[in-house]
Amino acid sequence: MASAQSEDRVNARVMALAGAPERIDMGLERMRLAMAALDLPQRQPWPVILVAGTNGKGSTVAYLESLYRQAGYRVAAYTSPHLWQFAERLRVDGSLLGEEQWLEALEQVARAAGRIPLTYFELATLAALLLVRAAAPELLVLEVGMGGRLDAVNAVDPDLSIITTVAMDHQQWLGDTREAIGVEKAGILRRGVPVLYGDAKDPCATVLAAAETREAPLHWLGRDLDVDPAAQTLRMNGRLWRIPAPLWGGREQWDNLALATAATCLLRERLPAAAVEPGARWRCPPQLPGRCQRLRPWGSDGPTLWLDVAHNPQATGQLAEALRQHSGARIHALFNLLGDKDLAGCLEPLRGLVQQWFPVALPGSARARPWRELLAALDAMGLPVRVVEEGDFAASFAAARGELNAEDLLLCFGSFQVLGQLPMGLLSAAASARIPICQAG
Repeated sequence: MASAQSEDRVNARVMALAGAPERIDMGLERMRLAMAALDLPQRQPWPVILVAGTNGKGSTVAYLESLYRQAGYRVAAYTSPHLWQFAERLRVDGSLLGEEQWLEALEQVARAAGRIPLTYFELATLAALLLVRAAAPELLVLEVGMGGRLDAVNAVDPDLSIITTVAMDHQQWLGDTREAIGVEKAGILRRGVPVLYGDAKDPCATVLAAAETREAPLHWLGRDLDVDPAAQTLRMNGRLWRIPAPLWGGREQWDNLALATAATCLLRERLPAAAVEPGARWRCPPQLPGRCQRLRPWGSDGPTLWLDVAHNPQATGQLAEALRQHSGARIHALFNLLGDKDLAGCLEPLRGLVQQWFPVALPGSARARPWRELLAALDAMGLPVRVVEEGDFAASFAAARGELNAEDLLLCFGSFQVLGQLPMGLLSAAASARIPICQAG
């Protein structure tokens, strides 16, 4: 069960030019110098939506992509990280670009900006912007990699900003309080540029303050817009919109979808065809592998495979809430968390829900938490552990699956690196079908 990452020529070339993705050196000066060398403007010729937040970024981007594509627009969406192939980071009109296109874009960056010490993510973003320029979409959606203020994508000026949530994560780089992290997320705001914010029940004070200080028109979920899952409606500006149900996750996905739908309203002057009621069913269903994704790769007699990249306490709390809907099912969990993550905080919400824990090793990842450290943490928390061949992923996966019946769940979670060890074919539409948690009405 080998991942496809080892055969990824584009990923290998990015690392050869910039070093491993673990090298993080945040700041915008290098990006701006490189963009000038490549004649890439901060203000793009097409509308740009910039999406930041601790959790919910990927889902919100997927909803934006679907809503605009089903309205007939050609959309480019840049996200990170990838699961198997580097090319997953950019979709144009729903499709990935070929290796040769990426390799040529990378060589363009190397020729024009080779003397600038770019990081992995900066180099990836510059190559993506070159590919977007060649594709000439009608909308560009950019997902922040980490933080916001000093993230590479923030070198591009947005026409709309979205901050999904603010929670504790990446404290080493963003600060050790929620308020400090909020300052970094709010760094994507621009004067006069509208911002959508999704923390309805517990807004971060520094985000609200930044919107006011920078005179960025704030549209706050829970105050300026509301979503009603039971009625499948979004209320905004005194108007009700009928919306389709999310195809994965729980209540938080309704919030992410509400932000994406509200974005179509705020950009209606630039892209009017999307600013109409989307209706109760998806015409262009969103796709987001690895986010609360449920599959049946072994048929009706096998367990459900549940995949989620949840890697901070807020995300695993949401995962636990979804898992509680399946009382009576046995759950075996394969997981690892990167070394900078709150291990105890991530595991605590899942206490009592998982019958057996299978900690797996992540060979080749400099940020991975040592496997024996995982064992020690699970033991200290009194959680039931199953040790299989020093954490070998393939052996652990087979052992965890072998004891489960059709009504049970095999959960893989904790990082993109964990899910990236699954074979791509296991998650393909031909091999298995997505099971929506929220059914469309």
